[in-house]
Amino acid sequence: MAFTRATGKHRRPSRITRTTAQVAGVAALTTTGVIGGLAAPALAADSAAVDQNGLTQAISIGDSLADQIDAQASAQQKAADEAAAKKKAEAEAKKKAEEAKREAEAKAKKEREAKERAAREAERKRLNSFVAPVSHSYVSTGYKSGGSLWSSGSHTGIDFHAASGTAVHAVGSGTVVEAGWGGAYGNNVVIKMNDGTYTQYGHLSSIGVSVGQSVTPGQQIALSGATGNVTGPHLHFEARTSPDYGSDIDPIAYLRSHGVNV
Repeated sequence: MAFTRATGKHRRPSRITRTTAQVAGVAALTTTGVIGGLAAPALAADSAAVDQNGLTQAISIGDSLADQIDAQASAQQKAADEAAAKKKAEAEAKKKAEEAKREAEAKAKKEREAKERAAREAERKRLNSFVAPVSHSYVSTGYKSGGSLWSSGSHTGIDFHAASGTAVHAVGSGTVVEAGWGGAYGNNVVIKMNDGTYTQYGHLSSIGVSVGQSVTPGQQIALSGATGNVTGPHLHFEARTSPDYGSDIDPIAYLRSHGVNV
């Protein structure tokens, strides 16, 4: 059913209706090929009316607003992308920094452990090493030298040249088993070495260790002197298989077997 609209002498057709009708009329005239001299001015006037009704202007404003929205959306997306890229770069940089830190810590730990191992090895070697009982000295009386000075008829050790008060050192690691007066040996120290042998230091002016004390190679244990059966200050040194007198062995061979140059 067609749409109908009430009309009357008091109701004017709307502007759109009039314009539509006029345009239709122009179209009809154009189709028939009849365009009067008055048609053109009428069409121009109606076209101006269409332009002035705001339709074309509204379309232009809508396009401009859409462009602005697109530009704003693009700018926001670009900012979001840049923020995401920055966050990703910061996360990667942080990860690399943490990895570098872990690597540096692991390297430092390895170096520290290597140094500690080297130090332990050096200490182990030092504790297993031997030194001369008197530094920068020489043997003034050799082993098994004969004479009336010794009750056994021969020298049971060796004498190192040493002025009174010269530092006397333990030749190796061990435990003190005697520290005090030793008769003909004067003040003396006997050490049970870690290898099971014994070393004796005689004619001392003073003693700096006590029985039961552990000593290490080169540790000062006494000062040389001229106590006991002597003709002058020196250090009497013996190497033994037991702490008892008469179990002596060649001190020079003993020291040399442990790497001491005498």
